[in-house]
Amino acid sequence: MDIQLEKRKGIQKKHIPYIIGSVFFLALLCWIIWGDHVSTLKVNSQNLNIGNVTYEQFNDFVRMDGQVQPITIVQLSPEEGGIVQEKVVEEGAQVKKGDIIIRLSNSNLDLQILDAEAQLAEKQNFLRNTQVTMEQDKLNNQLEKAQLDMDITRYRRAYQQQKRLYDEELIAKEEYLKAKEDYELASKKYDLVVERLRQDSISRTIQMEEMETSLANMRKNIALVHERKEHLNVRSQIDGELGLLDVVLGQNVTAGQKIGQINDFSDYKIEALIDEHYIDRVKPGLTANFERQGSDFTLTVRKVYPEVRDGKFRTDFVFTGERPDNIRSGQTYYINLELGQPTESIIIPRGTFFQSTGGSWIFVLDKEGKKAYRRKIKIGRQNPQYYEVLEGLEAGEKVIVSSYESYKENEILVLE
Repeated sequence: MDIQLEKRKGIQKKHIPYIIGSVFFLALLCWIIWGDHVSTLKVNSQNLNIGNVTYEQFNDFVRMDGQVQPITIVQLSPEEGGIVQEKVVEEGAQVKKGDIIIRLSNSNLDLQILDAEAQLAEKQNFLRNTQVTMEQDKLNNQLEKAQLDMDITRYRRAYQQQKRLYDEELIAKEEYLKAKEDYELASKKYDLVVERLRQDSISRTIQMEEMETSLANMRKNIALVHERKEHLNVRSQIDGELGLLDVVLGQNVTAGQKIGQINDFSDYKIEALIDEHYIDRVKPGLTANFERQGSDFTLTVRKVYPEVRDGKFRTDFVFTGERPDNIRSGQTYYINLELGQPTESIIIPRGTFFQSTGGSWIFVLDKEGKKAYRRKIKIGRQNPQYYEVLEGLEAGEKVIVSSYESYKENEILVLE
């Protein structure tokens, strides 16, 4: 007979692993829900640049360096290619508009001139011969017409006489009819010859006009070829200084090739490269200034070039007042370009933190200055000294503006 065992009550040994697992799971869940997972890093405060958040006037300008250039630079390029035969002036010489800079030679162009002149002479001879032939044809046609005039006069007179005699019944009808038919035939021949002469005159006139036009075109062609030969003398297009002449005697120069430049030093401009960040804000007419020898000088944006290279775009400035003493091409001036009117704003000093954050967040120190917390911000305009902060900061706070490269993944920095 089987004996029924009584079940034990309470926690048994085999339940302990489950209980431990449940407790661990609950602890983990609580840590996930209520725990602090913020990544913290200790940093040496001596290696940090800390800036003050202030509310003060923000000057909207950008600073760049620019080089002095002549107000106008004209490229020197020959219209016709050829061999450099003579350098009339050297680099640095003052030239007037129309002065010859270099002389070129081109044997192919000389052959073209000779060929064009030969064709013109041949065309002129052909035109003269054609004119003589046409004049002879005209005289022959006039002679033929004169003969027909006389013939029709005779046939008309004979017909009228025969008609009177026939009316008086003095001649036979056949003689009358023959005289009538001869007169009518002469009249038709006369009309046909007159029409032919008219058509010949029109054709002759058109042919002569076409030949005269062709001859005029050939004369123009020769004039153009001679003009091309004149272009072998490369001349200055403006009054100025020959700043560059990159040719040597005997060199083969092609048409349109840049061989030098003429600098117009009647005035100066300043060329500057500006960061592409400002390309939408820089427009002609903006004012700029720079300091030289203890004096301030004013500039105006003359031209903004649309092309961006290596993250920068080119801008030309011109003077609106006095020029510095002893100004020279190639000098460097440090220019402040005003992009807008000064305004009262929240500002922070510029720093290398911007390269890591793009201006979207920054580390803000607590009141004790012991910790720095990551905070989202919004940066607006910037100048060489400050960033304008639109959102996220208040005056009186302190921020870290040095590089975040070593701790840009952390949320809290502990300053030691």
